[in-house]
Amino acid sequence: TAPGPRSYTTLRDEAVKLFNSLQQLESERDPVPLMQGVLQTCLDLPSLVDEIYCQLVKQTTEPPAPGGQGDLHYWQLLTCMSCTFLPSPPVLRFLHFHLDRTESRFPASEMAKYACFIREALGKTKGRECVPSLEEILVLMQRQEMICTVHCPGAPTCSVAISSHTTAEEVAQELVSRLGLSQSPNLFALYEQSWRREQPVGSATLLADVLTRFE
Repeated sequence: TAPGPRSYTTLRDEAVKLFNSLQQLESERDPVPLMQGVLQTCLDLPSLVDEIYCQLVKQTTEPPAPGGQGDLHYWQLLTCMSCTFLPSPPVLRFLHFHLDRTESRFPASEMAKYACFIREALGKTKGRECVPSLEEILVLMQRQEMICTVHCPGAPTCSVAISSHTTAEEVAQELVSRLGLSQSPNLFALYEQSWRREQPVGSATLLADVLTRFE
């Protein structure tokens, strides 16, 4: 299930817990749940977002084993952060400097590829209603897109590749084009359906958030 409401202590205590989680991340065999937990805490306590960005920059600067599993786990969490939260302007400038430095020092490496992906993501991220789903985290770790299945009335299901930044309106427009309905006078929208309700998805809603709710 998707992360639910949590109870928190003081910001200082939560910051210490997050720091301990980051230390654990380096050797974690399955880092995805831990990453999602860190993201959920940042969503619930936005004042910790800058702290986590700074900690991740620190952990990916002069690592003991550049490009090793532990180092890449930090880069993968930094990737997920970049698709979910924007840091404050001073931290954003610091982060861009770190990304540029990494690409310069380790060209063509996995770290450089993550740095390039993160830079592009930061230019598109506007904030999320939900943290990335487990599936989204897995594809972000590979710098890939998710495949979203849409059921279309009178047509077979359609598979659409989406990123963390794809809106419902963008997917609806793509499907209208695929189905040859561009000249139709009708309006088209995506609907979210569960056993409890069916409702239209707002045009600006991120499809990744909808998928997290279904997880």
